[in-house]
Amino acid sequence: MSLNIAEVQKDLRAAKLDGWLFYDFRGRDPIAQRILGLPPGMRTRRWFYFIPAKGEPRKLVHKIESASLAALPGDTLYFAAQQELAGNLKKLLGRGKTVAMQYSPKNAIPYVSMVDAGTIELVRSAGAKIATSADLVQKYEACWSNSQLESHMAAGRAIDQIVQGAFAQAAEGVKKAAPLSEYDLQQWILHQFEEAGIITEEGPDIAVNANASDPHYGPNKGSAALIREGDLLLLDVWGKQKAEGSVYYDVTWMGYLGKKVPEKYAKVFQVVRDARDAAVELIRSRVKAGKPLQGWEVDNAARRVVDKASFGKYFFHRTGHNIGTTVHGNGVNMDGLETRDERHLIPQTCNSVEPGIYLKEFGIRTEVDVYVDEKDARVTGAIQNEILPLLA
Repeated sequence: MSLNIAEVQKDLRAAKLDGWLFYDFRGRDPIAQRILGLPPGMRTRRWFYFIPAKGEPRKLVHKIESASLAALPGDTLYFAAQQELAGNLKKLLGRGKTVAMQYSPKNAIPYVSMVDAGTIELVRSAGAKIATSADLVQKYEACWSNSQLESHMAAGRAIDQIVQGAFAQAAEGVKKAAPLSEYDLQQWILHQFEEAGIITEEGPDIAVNANASDPHYGPNKGSAALIREGDLLLLDVWGKQKAEGSVYYDVTWMGYLGKKVPEKYAKVFQVVRDARDAAVELIRSRVKAGKPLQGWEVDNAARRVVDKASFGKYFFHRTGHNIGTTVHGNGVNMDGLETRDERHLIPQTCNSVEPGIYLKEFGIRTEVDVYVDEKDARVTGAIQNEILPLLA
């Protein structure tokens, strides 16, 4: 699908920007290639594409690759020598004084910081002030179509069932004195994915006890722990339908291999559950009120709950991430810790909300997905409110 230039220009004017300058060299900016819808082709030299807030777009390409941006609308400028590049870059920008690029001041949002420092200096030398394109990027990279939302919901229904089935498998192994390993359970889930038409880039993450204190723990066949009676079990499971353009569903659930969940586990789960719910409620209330909300604010809402319970130092990752055709998408993240994500939550986007507490002996996390609509926000799947006693 080709980029709607008029729509981009409308967004630029709303943001009080003079234009959006796309730049790439040998595929360093996949965001630019995707947003512009560039077909495959030989592009071994630098190229620039400028969409002004008003008027026709313009291109700047090397003379030996004169047709490298032929698929895009607009007049073309050329360069070979460095002096031609500098001179024609000024012509390309025209009267544009403040232009957006895939850049983030001090690399605050590394997910969109694709343009190298030298190119930033070059564009500034042409007389332009550079603003981050972060909010623009998420509109054109992170917003879902109706069919993508439907694919997410369908994947969610399948994955929610598979998660409960995985807990039942772990419990059955304990009851029969033939415990599964973390790796065995991971492979069982992947088999169920295949049966349900679900795919995943990697994972899922299956972890017991202290292994769950590593948020990105993934079991290996030779070293995976057995899932035994008395173990705390974390399942972090994500996947999407096999259809082209489908988007991910991503959840984390906790179970206990016993008849009654010990107080030490229940207490910590209550904290992460309350932190999750505080973050979700902030999103819901702001969206319903039509008030702007930035990613770092959602992170703060969850982190305040964890801090108040004196577990703050054990919550050492962001509260959530954008979800798209990849499990970690290019929209706003719920992050005020690793970065300060000042991008706004916008309609037709989805994010995980997944606070966690990671102690030496065990880790606990709960995760839901929250879809933002025009006037509302909602959790898209089942919600866990207590650790499941799997042998009850």
